[in-house]
Amino acid sequence: MKLAADNLNALNPVVARAIRDLDPAPIRELVRRCAKPGVQYIDVNPGFLSARHEDRMTFLVETVEETTDVGLILDSPNPRVLARGLAACRRTPILSALSLEPHKIDGILPLAVQYGTPLVVLLMDERSRVPVSTDERLACAVELRQKATEAGLDPSRLIFDPVLPNLRWPDAGRHLQEVVKTVRLLSGWSVFPEPAHTMVGLSNLRSGLRKVSPVEEELRYLAVLAGAGLELVLADVIQPGFMDGYQSLTEFFPSGDDEGCQRIL
Repeated sequence: MKLAADNLNALNPVVARAIRDLDPAPIRELVRRCAKPGVQYIDVNPGFLSARHEDRMTFLVETVEETTDVGLILDSPNPRVLARGLAACRRTPILSALSLEPHKIDGILPLAVQYGTPLVVLLMDERSRVPVSTDERLACAVELRQKATEAGLDPSRLIFDPVLPNLRWPDAGRHLQEVVKTVRLLSGWSVFPEPAHTMVGLSNLRSGLRKVSPVEEELRYLAVLAGAGLELVLADVIQPGFMDGYQSLTEFFPSGDDEGCQRIL
């Protein structure tokens, strides 16, 4: 199981100010804190950028790559912002994220084909709705894989994210059960001719709930997902207690799937 840091996010006021002011110092400091042993990727999420500020993604990519050799995940729903980041990257990044929404099929998928990048695919429908059942999630996976293949992208470049719920959702428990089932089926030979790459955004669980929900909640669910065959987790790697818990998990679930994760890149 590989680990990606989600801390470089414009929801962080320090990051937002640095992006606004084109100030590399706070970005470098945060990247150094994230690029600790065990972290293989840093997610670069500039948030919403107006058309005249889309070059901020270039600034972020250049600043991060000057600071660390850790791999990048370029994270934006805006194809133009992703294109800026791709053009600036010295190393092949992971692109995030595709769903069945038509504007993403039309704008993001061609970028992955053009640059030959791995591509995160969110198992959400064309209305940006997160399905509840495993069958619905797998139906999205099958359709997204077909569209990617028809566009010319090797299906081995796809990384399927079944979308973890927030614990405040009234049906969060059901979603959690179905996400685990989905990861288990995708990671095995049950859906496609080959095991699929899988990932989750772990911070979704406790977003807005950190004062009442401890980090152990994330680690418990991560242990279950690791047992189901999860390959990549996106998480807050600098929150107290997380890295110790993650390292303990990797002792129980050794990186037997690391070859597969390396094949992504």
